[in-house]
Amino acid sequence: MTDASLTDEFDQQHIWHPYAKMPAQQAPIKVQRTQGSLITLANGQVLIDGMSSWWAAIHGYNHPKIMQAMHQQIEIMPHIMFGGLTHQPAIELCKRLVALTPDGLNKVFLSDSGSVAMEVAIKMALQYWMSKKKPEKNRLVSLRHAYHGDTFATMAVCDPDNGMHHLFSSILAPHFFVKAPNLHNHNDDIEELENILKKHRQEIAALTLEPIVQGAGGMRFYRADYLRQAKALCEKYEVLLIADEIATGFGRTGKLFACEWAQITPDILCVGKALTGGNITLAATLCTDEISTTISQGTPGLLMHGPTFMGNPLACATAVASIDLLLASDWQTHVQNIENTLKTMLLPLNDLAGVKEARVLGAIGVVELKRSDLAPLVQAEAIKQGIWLRPFGRLVYVMPAFNIPKEQLNKLLDGMAKAIKNILNANL
Repeated sequence: MTDASLTDEFDQQHIWHPYAKMPAQQAPIKVQRTQGSLITLANGQVLIDGMSSWWAAIHGYNHPKIMQAMHQQIEIMPHIMFGGLTHQPAIELCKRLVALTPDGLNKVFLSDSGSVAMEVAIKMALQYWMSKKKPEKNRLVSLRHAYHGDTFATMAVCDPDNGMHHLFSSILAPHFFVKAPNLHNHNDDIEELENILKKHRQEIAALTLEPIVQGAGGMRFYRADYLRQAKALCEKYEVLLIADEIATGFGRTGKLFACEWAQITPDILCVGKALTGGNITLAATLCTDEISTTISQGTPGLLMHGPTFMGNPLACATAVASIDLLLASDWQTHVQNIENTLKTMLLPLNDLAGVKEARVLGAIGVVELKRSDLAPLVQAEAIKQGIWLRPFGRLVYVMPAFNIPKEQLNKLLDGMAKAIKNILNANL
């Protein structure tokens, strides 16, 4: 047995990958290097990346300006505790986040991942009401098809029936769920939300939602008017609004933040994924002055959270470089061009018998199949076509880097269409 095969065997037997069996049914595909929108496998095959490493690598891989910033920071100070200390990369990052996010989000809490950012947001909302002497306001409202993370507080606000966490339903905190909003103007979805808020306002702390795009819970798009109405209802019934922009932040939908489609400011907003351009893990939870002042004046007067690697200088410097790179580019035009190409090449798949719906928004393309068992087959076929996709359930989706070359984008989408057609033709 070769050294390479021994390494593959170890991985398969000992390393747990996301949402995977142990030992793995087959060895994960080994990556040798990345560059731009290309992934080079250990066997020498080159794949065009359609996933941006789960929404994150908006500039592609190994962008020289981000690499330079990382090298400079790692020479100076890769890490220092954030308790009682601070540093310029964190200050510069938080200045940018306050300036770029919707008006009124003036306080920033840095954390390690999107799930933790949402965990902090939920804790902020609960502690806010405790500080207001209303501890009975300790439940949340979430949307069907929601996905907010894999930690315990976040699992409890993911879709309870069709999400990934129903196994834990009996031990998760009980919350309220309402009909998921749709793309078109049907008032029954907002009416259900208002009924829940009106009936249970005395016990509801916050509404959590993913603005405009519901991600891993279904890759669903919905109208901005719902978001505007939801914000107004939260104000009417004294409920906080938590916007999960971990997947949608930094331009993916065509706006810098998806809340901009509705021109609203949530009480709390979470970002992650593309925050560092997908180069190193970092997330942030932003809130209004009202939230921070109330918590700070309550008991015990502190936000009760503090990750060991909070405000990591290397991650903060990377995020500053990624944000500056994004703002210096013509990213809106790039996203619009990607959207146009996605529509041209993916929407015709609506005519296929095995396709439930193909849909596009910004730099997001989704083909929802009628069957839920074909994802592994589509993925394997995509690799044969020279592209990297990671479908799940009925959803085959693509979210390329904003700077992907036109030729690579066309090949990516052509390969995606061929992979879907080939699998549907072989299995219908």
